[in-house]
Amino acid sequence: MTDASDAHWVLTFVCIDRPGIVHALSGAIVAAGGNITESQQFSSHDTGRFFLRLQVQSPSTAQQFAAHLVPVASRFDAEWRLDRVARPVRTLVLVSKAGHCLNDLLFRSHSGQLPIEVPLVLGNHATLEGLAGFYDAPFEHRAVTSPETKALFEERVVAAVEEHDIELVVLARYMQILSPELCARLAGRAINIHHSFLPGFKGANPYRQAHARGVKLIGATAHFVTEDLDEGPIIEQNVIRVDHSADPHELVRIGQDEESRTLTQAVRWFAEHRVLLDGRRTIVFR
Repeated sequence: MTDASDAHWVLTFVCIDRPGIVHALSGAIVAAGGNITESQQFSSHDTGRFFLRLQVQSPSTAQQFAAHLVPVASRFDAEWRLDRVARPVRTLVLVSKAGHCLNDLLFRSHSGQLPIEVPLVLGNHATLEGLAGFYDAPFEHRAVTSPETKALFEERVVAAVEEHDIELVVLARYMQILSPELCARLAGRAINIHHSFLPGFKGANPYRQAHARGVKLIGATAHFVTEDLDEGPIIEQNVIRVDHSADPHELVRIGQDEESRTLTQAVRWFAEHRVLLDGRRTIVFR
C-alpha cells in the first residue's frame, strides 16, 4: 500500500503496438515502488500505434521514477512523458473581443477547478483587459490592423511562449488566422474553438444566418490548431437542439455557452495529459 505522502504521477506512453509493453511498464512501476491508480490504453488499427495513460502513486522522485522508465521507453522506441497529477499547465490565452470563453477559463482556473496557470492574456483588442484584471491575470494589447502588425503580434506570442515557459496556447475566440509558421511552431499545443452549425455558416453573423435558415442544432468544436483553418485534430465537440422560438440573440447565448463548455473541457483534458495525437485525429482518455 502506498503512503499518503507519496507523489501522484501521470505517465503517457506512445509507441508501435507490439507484445510486452504493459508487462514491461508494470515491472518498471513496481521497481519504482509505484501503485497504479488509473489505467487506460488503446491500440490503433489505423496506424498500428499503442497509447497508454497511467496514474501512479510512488515514493520515487521524478528522476528516480524516470530512471526505471527510460530502459522500457528505449526498448519500445516510445514517446513518453511523466508529470505530477494536477500540476497547473502554464497557458497563454489569445483573445479578441468576445469574453465568454476567457471568463470560463479564468474563473475555473482561479477557483481551482481547472489545472492551468495563466501568466498572460494577449489580445488584439483591449476590450477584455478589465475581465482579465478581475481574475488578476496579466493582460497585453497588441493591435492587429495590417500584415505588419499581425507579424509583430505573432512575434510577441513566440516571445511570450519562451518568456513564460508556456506549455499550451488557447485561442479563446481569437479572431485572427495564425500564420503557417506559427501553427507549425505550436503544433500539438495550441487549441482553438469555433461554432459548428449543421449546416456550417461562414463569414459574419453566423447565428443570424442560422436563425434565418431555421437551424435545429448548434454546437461547438475544440481542436488543435493547424494551418488548415478549423480542420485540426478534434478534441471535443458538443451540440444542443434549438427550435423556431429562439431568436438570434438567444442563439448567440446558447452557442456561447456551448463554446465555453467545449473549450474548457478540451483544455482540461489536455492539462490532465488525456489527449494524445494519432495522425490527424486524437485519442482522448476521458
